[in-house]
Amino acid sequence: MKLTFWGTRGSIAAPGRETIVYGGNTCCLEIDLESGSKIIVDAGTGIRPLGDHLIDQGDPVNVHLLMTHVHWDHIQGFPFFDPAFKPTTNITVCGFPAGMKGLRAIFDNNLGDGFFPIQFDELSAEITHLKTLEKERSLFIDNCRIEAIPLNHPQGAFGYRFEEGHRHLVFITDNELTETARAGCRPEDYVRFCKDADILIHDAQFTEDEIDRHRGWGHSDCASALNLGIAAGVRRLILFHHNPSRTDTEIEDIEARCSEWARKAKASLTVEAAREGSELIL
Repeated sequence: MKLTFWGTRGSIAAPGRETIVYGGNTCCLEIDLESGSKIIVDAGTGIRPLGDHLIDQGDPVNVHLLMTHVHWDHIQGFPFFDPAFKPTTNITVCGFPAGMKGLRAIFDNNLGDGFFPIQFDELSAEITHLKTLEKERSLFIDNCRIEAIPLNHPQGAFGYRFEEGHRHLVFITDNELTETARAGCRPEDYVRFCKDADILIHDAQFTEDEIDRHRGWGHSDCASALNLGIAAGVRRLILFHHNPSRTDTEIEDIEARCSEWARKAKASLTVEAAREGSELIL
């Protein structure tokens, strides 16, 4: 399993000189399975350069687009995903129940002139909607098992666990870790879901000093994400969904602080902040 980060930022894209290292594009993760199948998680602005990369490969594009939810920062790149305009492209949309509806709404919103100059049905790609995860919370893509869990986020969202052979990856973005969450979305539920994962990618938009001012926003602080990783026994924690106002230097400081906390707790996990363009082999 190979992971490539194409978008690591949360809420809104943040390009500029101070976001070069960790990236300014919003949520998009590419997962290449050993079978050769490709999964794209979310269609934030990072999906635009991913689309350019896929077209440069010269082969027809065949992907599963796995949606966590349909807030703007997770769908706004889709109209600029160039493979969607190619008749040789096959896109299977799956995951969060409103995922397909959210992607269509960018094109077909019935609000005057709309948000985009063409309609969804004018896209040339073959786009299908697979509802398995919506109904069963479990799906196989070749030899990879995908499980879904609801997240503590306004209007709802899904997190995912990927199991391929003996390798386990958990991806949880837009999730507020708090004991006051509804049943099924409390920290102990995520500890069970993340148990013994090789890699946990988790929302860490806020710092421990900021989180109390942002309760109810549906995002976590870096300390809570670290505590989850330690409690679940994960081997590698990747802090994700960086605040759009956060500079590279500030993210580097958060990464170092969390690593020091893990060391003092005598935890075996490593901690790092997600970097746009980075690749990991699991």
